[in-house]
Amino acid sequence: MGNMSDSLSKDQRAEMERQYNIYQDGVSEIIPAFEMKEKIAKSLLTGRPLKVKLGLDPSAPDVHLGHTVVLNKLKQFQENGHIIQLIIGDFTGKIGDPTGKSTARKQLTNEEVKHNAQTYYEQFSKVLDMEKVELFYNSAWLSKLRLEDTINLSASITVARLLERNDFSERLASGKPISLHEFFYPLMQGYDSVELESDVELGGTDQHFNVLMGRHLQEHYNKEKQVVIMLPLLEGLDGVEKMSKSKNNYIGVDEDPREMFGKIMSIPDELTLKYFNLITDLSHIEKNDIAMRLESGDLHPRDAKMLLGKVIVRMYHDEAAAQLAEEHFKTVFQRGAIPQDIPEVIWEGSHSIHVIDLLVQLGLQSSKSEARRMIQNGGIRINSEKVMDVDLLVHLPKELILQVGKRKFLKLLNPKAN
Repeated sequence: MGNMSDSLSKDQRAEMERQYNIYQDGVSEIIPAFEMKEKIAKSLLTGRPLKVKLGLDPSAPDVHLGHTVVLNKLKQFQENGHIIQLIIGDFTGKIGDPTGKSTARKQLTNEEVKHNAQTYYEQFSKVLDMEKVELFYNSAWLSKLRLEDTINLSASITVARLLERNDFSERLASGKPISLHEFFYPLMQGYDSVELESDVELGGTDQHFNVLMGRHLQEHYNKEKQVVIMLPLLEGLDGVEKMSKSKNNYIGVDEDPREMFGKIMSIPDELTLKYFNLITDLSHIEKNDIAMRLESGDLHPRDAKMLLGKVIVRMYHDEAAAQLAEEHFKTVFQRGAIPQDIPEVIWEGSHSIHVIDLLVQLGLQSSKSEARRMIQNGGIRINSEKVMDVDLLVHLPKELILQVGKRKFLKLLNPKAN
């Protein structure tokens, strides 16, 4: 590509550095960093925006804050006038990404792919200006590949290289089957970059092998190689595992503002800064100020999380919702009060019932054993009084309020009571 940066004017060089500093902030790695600067320089000299790719296999359409790490980085490119290429893997999605999987993934139907793709599109609009996004379905080119084309594609990489992937090598070592079609997933994903002539591709660190494949295949087909930006994975509410709906440690971008705020307040203190850095729209200066105040002790970790909660709710709802969510949290959790607008259920059963049976019948706990554990852990309250006895017989008055955990309330109305 040559050293395009040598031809920049002073102002253009300053603009290149400004953009590069934005793009490298909060990422795990840029491969290679020098070429990223050259890509920006070429864009400035030619007036052509960069084409920035994100591939999506729509197998899990509920977008959570973990997904927004890469979306926020895409937004930065978009704000600087570059083109965002979203590739919906309606073809590769039928193969299923084997990354991190110990067994072959279930292939998706056309109907599932279309439904999930539409859900992604709607939820991504909370971060990106979707009117300025180029949306592609990779079946447009992958379904047209002839057998000869596919053989040529597969000839670009060795089996040994494919087996470098941990998920493949571990399955092979443990005697678990690997279907031949699974080897084609990274090849097909990489071929998307060839077809679209992408300049940059973004992906989480767990996608390292897949996104580098695009760079490898572009070279194979004599195209200019893309730069790869690897982004860190966001731990979920447990502070350990990657945020995931399947692990139930996630915060959805469509969640109720109060639920969203309450979940933010439950994350470990040590994750607060990472959340600020990766998933908020605060400026670099604002993030640094929060970090310094936390380090000096001027900002209490609880207050930092309160600020984080307000920022997140404001981003995905609005300022008024953020204010109300904060007030609700303070009322319920800091002052121990019962919220005003809680769901009501009319009780039509007997006037007396054991507490475990009551919790299960109302759907507040999924099983008697779960209800028993919740009581033993001090997580059940009736009219603000903690239930200590798992064998408690509850006499139902005209009205009582049940609380499960910190955030779940239910008002039970018994019109037959005296």
